Amino acid sequence: MNLEEFSKLAASRRAVRRFQPDPIPKETLEALLNCARWAPSGFNLQPTHYFVVQNHNQDQKKKEKMLKACCYQQQVVQAPAVVVFTGDRRVISHNLEQVIIDDEMTEEAETRFRRNVSLYFDQGFGISWLAKLIGAPLLRLFTPMPVLPAVYKRNWLTKQVSLAAMNFMLAAEAAGLATSPIEGFDEWRVKRALGIPWYHVVPIVIPVGYAAEANITKSRFPLEELVHW
Repeated sequence: MNLEEFSKLAASRRAVRRFQPDPIPKETLEALLNCARWAPSGFNLQPTHYFVVQNHNQDQKKKEKMLKACCYQQQVVQAPAVVVFTGDRRVISHNLEQVIIDDEMTEEAETRFRRNVSLYFDQGFGISWLAKLIGAPLLRLFTPMPVLPAVYKRNWLTKQVSLAAMNFMLAAEAAGLATSPIEGFDEWRVKRALGIPWYHVVPIVIPVGYAAEANITKSRFPLEELVHW
């Protein structure tokens, strides 16, 4: 795919409100999710998880609970599948050691990696978290300081999940499928409906399927109003 082809793909993606009931083959859904997992990931920690609900009989009650949790937005039950994208707050304890093994780090690289992860993520027993909460703004007066996930874990996880979600939606468009990203929902009810662990955050819910709408218009502001050279 060249740049012109990708530009057309990105411009053709639409958020739809009505879906056909036709099921999505499982292998197609897996291919979309595989594209999602290759999104960039800070420190390669890969905190994003995917909870998939389909229009099977065993999932119907879950779909009904999801409808209520998503403030009765009908695309949740119309779409043949709904993917709930979550971020794992416990990603360090769950994934850190495996990342070090998979990336085949040298001893020196591993030491540096662990030190950086500790700086960014370690919350300690309250003192470390408070030090980062209060100290980072003060240090910023003298040296560049990033926003630390130890203090703003939800913000960091939302960024990670959003990257994967965009990959997923573009892959769906390439497969001839439509998506409808939903941000308006009751996170606690979504977690309860699907048995999502309490320590996961849920930034976005995406129904996916074959669009029942055609010629959906979408506008964007002119590029020159948005780009600042």
